Amino acid sequence: MGKALEGIRIIDLTQFEAGTSCTQLLAWLGADVIKVEEPTHGDPGRYGNTNIPGVDSGYFINLNSNKRSLALDLKQQRGKDIFFELVRQGDIVAENLAPGTLERLGLGYDVLSEVNPKIILARIKGFGTYGPYSDYKSFDMIAQATGGSMAVTGNAGDPPIRPGATIGDTGTGLHAAVGIMAALWQRQTTGKGQVVEVAMQDAVVNLTRVAMSTFNETGKSRPRAGNNTSGLPGTRTYRCKPGGSDDWVYLAAMPRRLGLWLALIRAIGGDELANDPNYSDIDWVVEHTDELNEMIEAWTMERTKYEVFHILGKAGVPCGPTLNAEDIYTDPQLLAREMIVTLEHPDRGAFMVPGCPVKMSDSPAELQIAPSLGMQTEEVLKELLQMTDGDLAELREQKLIP
Repeated sequence: MGKALEGIRIIDLTQFEAGTSCTQLLAWLGADVIKVEEPTHGDPGRYGNTNIPGVDSGYFINLNSNKRSLALDLKQQRGKDIFFELVRQGDIVAENLAPGTLERLGLGYDVLSEVNPKIILARIKGFGTYGPYSDYKSFDMIAQATGGSMAVTGNAGDPPIRPGATIGDTGTGLHAAVGIMAALWQRQTTGKGQVVEVAMQDAVVNLTRVAMSTFNETGKSRPRAGNNTSGLPGTRTYRCKPGGSDDWVYLAAMPRRLGLWLALIRAIGGDELANDPNYSDIDWVVEHTDELNEMIEAWTMERTKYEVFHILGKAGVPCGPTLNAEDIYTDPQLLAREMIVTLEHPDRGAFMVPGCPVKMSDSPAELQIAPSLGMQTEEVLKELLQMTDGDLAELREQKLIP
């Protein structure tokens, strides 16, 4: 069986993370993603924060697997003409350029839809293309601030904290991928493309909606509460041995879910402790919160985070060790699910990257290393536009391609 999105072609004008994560997911699922890049430097993510000058950064490689790179100067009319030829053979144009850039290039939806009425234009913007903030630029941390996630992250009385996961960038990209799939499905009925737009602020609001839901009942914002939003024992992080910076576990043995709570108490102190009627009395538990937390942490501090994880996991207690990057890249669960895979990079050699989180039984994703700048320029132009070597030489002379 072919890949799920085999036959779908995406003309990719995305850069950095929010847009690239969207098109990467669709590439993993089988779409032909042609990443159109400026010929001299390409996606700014290639060279930002790289530890080897002149070599694509790990950041870029992690976000652009399974794509083809076409280096093309879109500021020249001939470059635009070539781009339009690609659009005629494409299904989606995806972009997350700065506000107004696509229009200044003369590549707005009004133009693209004339070239190909079936084209779907996927637009990822910080604040969208309309509304009072639409001209403002944004990055992940701006989206997290304006979308509500920072306001609910951190300890009481401390400043808001940006969550470590880039939900403003990749979270928005995943929303856009869902929108693209919906537009493709609708196009089967209408025969017409449309604009799919996702604002980063909007996406983060959606991802933060549960934390904000108490506003409906109280009319007030939920205060920051660190790792213990309920204030009850058994529902927070606890230190483990040997006491390193990431030697912690998070427990979710909520006392109001008596089965989970008593499973934790039984794992820590046996049946005798679990059968003590005090531990089934929520009022008594609340009254002794500090004492119970000390008891739980005294137990976890005698064990590593993995030992705690396996003991409590087998006991039916929701529990998770706080895994850092070193842990993640060697985690047996993630390796078993091919969420960490090793690919061969032409400059870096063996290179470990996260895999595709969407598992398809009949058409599993097969990861390919991110392309070097312009790596498939000749391939794409010959394959889709039937260009000859002479045509390519002329384009190079005009500095339209590298």
